Parts: sequence; C-alpha cells; structure tokens
Amino acid sequence: MTQQTTDERPGIAAAIVVHEGRVLMVRRRVSEGQLSWQFPAGEVEPGEEREAAAVRETHEETGLTVEAVKLLGERVHPKTGRLMSYTACHIQGGTAHVADTEELAELAWVSHGDIPEHVPYGLFEPVQDYLDGTLSA
Repeated sequence: MTQQTTDERPGIAAAIVVHEGRVLMVRRRVSEGQLSWQFPAGEVEPGEEREAAAVRETHEETGLTVEAVKLLGERVHPKTGRLMSYTACHIQGGTAHVADTEELAELAWVSHGDIPEHVPYGLFEPVQDYLDGTLSA
C-alpha cells in the first residue's frame, strides 16, 4: 500500500463554537505533534459540505447540536499539511461532554485570554479575528 499524499486525503472541517463568552476546545487522546488542544473537527466525508462536516463532527465528539453560521476560512494546516476549513457555529441544543471517548480525552470552554495557553503557536488569522470580535477579553 502506498502512503497517501495531502491532496488525496479528505479535508478537515473544524467548528468554532462560542457560548457565554468562551470557545469550545477539545483535547485529543493522541496528539498530532504539537496539536493537543483544538476545535471539534474531523474529516469531510465524500459528498459532504465543509459546514455540514463541522456540525456532524461537533455532535459526534461533544454531543452538542450546532448550526453552521459562517465559513471563516480555509488553509493548508502548517503542522499537519491537511486542508482545513473553519466554520463558526451556534449551539442549538445539548450539553457539551466528551461523547467520543476513543478520540477525546477532555473538553473545555476557553476564555479569550486563555486561548494562548491551549494553543501556544497561535490560531489561523480569520479564526483569531472572529474570536477577537466575539469573545469578551
């Protein structure tokens, strides 16, 4: 079997979920290099829209029902080489918990000032701009 290149692997859709002045972050059981804390995210399935994948992954990982509000941007992730899309989402229902215990170790609602402690290498600029405008400092 040959190793897949970045272009052959599905893109990753991430959900940026803000609630009561905090953003939802999850910690994976297996870190991807420096990536330990991140947003709920997963692979876009064939025929699936990026926004729909962000909504589905959020529900699968955290139990929250969310609605995609706005695609914030896309990039090839500098650490993983994967195509990433970032979608702002609003909660429609549920209580956040670790629903996917095989993938996630924990989750946290992170305040604006604590984001650098969870993501020391910084966020994708459109995501940071969105959070700067949405979260109270």
